[in-house]
Amino acid sequence: MTDAKPLAGKTALVTGASRGIGAATAKALAEAGAHVILVSRRVKALEEIEDAIHAIGGTSTIAPLDLTEADSVARLAGAIGGRWDTIDILVLSAAYMPDLTPLSQVDPKQFNQAIMTNLVATQALLAAFDPLLRKAEGARVIGLTSSVGSDPRPYWGAYAATKAAFDNLLETYGAEVERLSPVRVAVLDPGATRTEMRARAYPGEDPETVKPPETVATRIVELVQEDFPSGHRERVD
Repeated sequence: MTDAKPLAGKTALVTGASRGIGAATAKALAEAGAHVILVSRRVKALEEIEDAIHAIGGTSTIAPLDLTEADSVARLAGAIGGRWDTIDILVLSAAYMPDLTPLSQVDPKQFNQAIMTNLVATQALLAAFDPLLRKAEGARVIGLTSSVGSDPRPYWGAYAATKAAFDNLLETYGAEVERLSPVRVAVLDPGATRTEMRARAYPGEDPETVKPPETVATRIVELVQEDFPSGHRERVD
């Protein structure tokens, strides 16, 4: 480990790594020296992120995967466990937001997709990678949440409910492992950030008036190097 590459020798896995905060975080972790495993459904976009990582002298492995498919996470964990002994950093950035509508008009298919992506896949990832996280020397799990999970607002009900459950899963896992291992878990609210999801939610907003994903990525790289108690929560403003 050096000051220039503080995460040298670490292995990181980032979900939702093909765009937005996930992509920015993957590049920032790689620039800090970590080998980054890029997980997303979008193969071409993953390849572009991998090219960008290699261009800055970093290393990565792409893992094209739909987290909501049956046994997909278990297969991913098996493949990674056969190549790496530990996962030092797990960033849960993948998320799905249904259309913003009154709760009485939520599309069932979209709601189910949100439940599978934001909740079911999260539990599967934590369960599947728990052994590799526990083997690491001070592993860090960072889950990206939304303020609507703890502060409900009209029309956001379907997404908010899944993010509230997401937060609960992360905090529960953190409490379970804190006294048994050096794994530490944090829930990070990125705040208003220039992403495709934000553009969908606020179509009339000038994207230049909110911070870029790289600002959140920088904070994540800092956070995974800090000693914080499990259950730590913060917002990036």
